[in-house]
Amino acid sequence: MTQSNAAPAVPAQDFTELLALSPLDGRYAGKVSGLRDWLSEHALMKQRVRVEIAWFIALSDAGLPEFPPIASEDRAWLLALGEGFAAKDSAAIKKIESITNHDVKAVEYWLKEQVKARPAVLPYAEFFHFACTSEDINNTSHALMLKGAREQFLARLDKVVQQLRDIAHTQAAVPMLSRTHGQTASPTTLGKEFANVVARLNRARAQIAGVELLAKMNGAVGNYNAHMIAYPEVDWESFSRKVVEGPLGLTFNEHTIQIEPHDYMAALFDAVARTNTILIDISRDIWGYISLGYFKQRLKEGEVGSSTMPHKVNPIDFENAEGNLGLANAVLKHMAEKLPISRWQRDLTDSTVLRNMGVGLGYSLLALESLARGLGKLEVNHARLAEDLDASWEVLAEAVQTVMRRYGVPEPYEKLKALTRGKGITPEGLREFVQTLDIPQAARDRLLALTPGGYIGKASELAQRV
Repeated sequence: MTQSNAAPAVPAQDFTELLALSPLDGRYAGKVSGLRDWLSEHALMKQRVRVEIAWFIALSDAGLPEFPPIASEDRAWLLALGEGFAAKDSAAIKKIESITNHDVKAVEYWLKEQVKARPAVLPYAEFFHFACTSEDINNTSHALMLKGAREQFLARLDKVVQQLRDIAHTQAAVPMLSRTHGQTASPTTLGKEFANVVARLNRARAQIAGVELLAKMNGAVGNYNAHMIAYPEVDWESFSRKVVEGPLGLTFNEHTIQIEPHDYMAALFDAVARTNTILIDISRDIWGYISLGYFKQRLKEGEVGSSTMPHKVNPIDFENAEGNLGLANAVLKHMAEKLPISRWQRDLTDSTVLRNMGVGLGYSLLALESLARGLGKLEVNHARLAEDLDASWEVLAEAVQTVMRRYGVPEPYEKLKALTRGKGITPEGLREFVQTLDIPQAARDRLLALTPGGYIGKASELAQRV
C-alpha cells in the first residue's frame, strides 16, 4: 500500500495554526502575538511606508524649487496613511509586488496610487523614493521594527526579573545548602541565589537597552551620488541626519556601503543571546532544586503531570524555557555572526536572514512566558531545605578550620580533611573536635553554637540589595 502525497483535505484557512510549519505561528501563536506588530512582513511594510512618507515630507521642507512645502492638512493625511496602515494595505502591496518582483518598489507604487486622491500632493509624487536606494528604506524600517520589538522583549524580561527579585527578597534569610560541583558545600540562602541572577539580568538588560539603533539614508553606495547630481547645493548629509534622528528617532550612521553594516544588530542580538544564556542557567538550576525537593509546584485544576504516573508534577515550564532559549540563541547567534558581513558594497545574503528576526526574538519571548508561568507556580519546601542542611554538618569544616588558622593551630585544613572528607559527620562529632582545639573560649563558644542553617555569612543582606 503506497502513501499519498496529496495535500490535506482540510482547507488551510480553516486550520491555520494546526498547519503552520513553525510552532511560533501554530501552537504558540497566541503567546508571541505582540511581536507581529513589529516583526511580521506586514510590520516591515508598515515601517517602509512610514519611512517613505517621512522622507517625502522632509524633502518638501528642504527648499527645493520643484517641491514646495506640503500643506498641513495634506501632511496630516500622509502621516495618517502610515500610522493607519492595515493588513488590507499590505495585501495591496503584495499584489503589486507580484508584478514588480521588488518589494520596496511595490511600496513606492502603492504610495503613488494613494496620492491620486490628494490633488495637491499628486504633482510631486515622483519625490517618493527620491534619490533613495531600497536599503535606505529597508535599514531604517528594520531599525524601527527592532525598536518596537526590543520594548516588547524588555517588558517581558522585566516581569521575570521582578518575579526573581520577589523570591530573592522574601526568601533572603531562608538557609539553603550549596551544591558546588554537585557536592554539599557552604550554605547560602535561597534568596541570595535568586539575587545573583537578578544582578546578572540587570546588567544584561542595560546592555540590550543601551544598543544604539543605527540607520542611514545616503544612497546606492553611501556617498549621496544621486542626491548631489540632482541638487548639488543641498547639504545632503545634514539633511539625511535630520530625517533619521528627527521624525524616525534613530541614530545616524554616516559611514556605510549600500547597506547599513548591521554591527548594531549584531550587538543587539548578542546582548539578547547573552541574556538568554543567563535564563538557561536559572532554568536548569530551578529544575534541579525542584528535583531536590526544595520547591513544590502548584497545579491548576485539571492539569496532568504525567500521562501514566499520577503522582508526578513535571517541571515542564522550565524545560520549555530552556529548549526555546536554545532555539532562540541558535538563530540570534547566526544573525549576529552573519549580518555584519557583506561582499564588497552589497550582497543579498542579509535580506533572507533579516526576515528571521521574529524567529530569534519570538522564541526568546516564548521562553520568558514559560519562565514567568513556572516561577508563578513555585512553593518553597522549607522542611526539605532544613532536612538537607541538618544532614550536612560536614559543611562547617570550613568555618572550624578558618578559625583554627586565625589562632595558629597547625595543619587545620589537614585535620578537618581527615575528619570530614568522604564521610558524614554528626553534630556531636564536630563539637567533640571543637572542644579539643587550643583556641580562645569565645571563639570555641561561637563554633559550638554554629549550625549549618546559621552559617550563611552576608547572604541575607546581599539578597536584599537587588
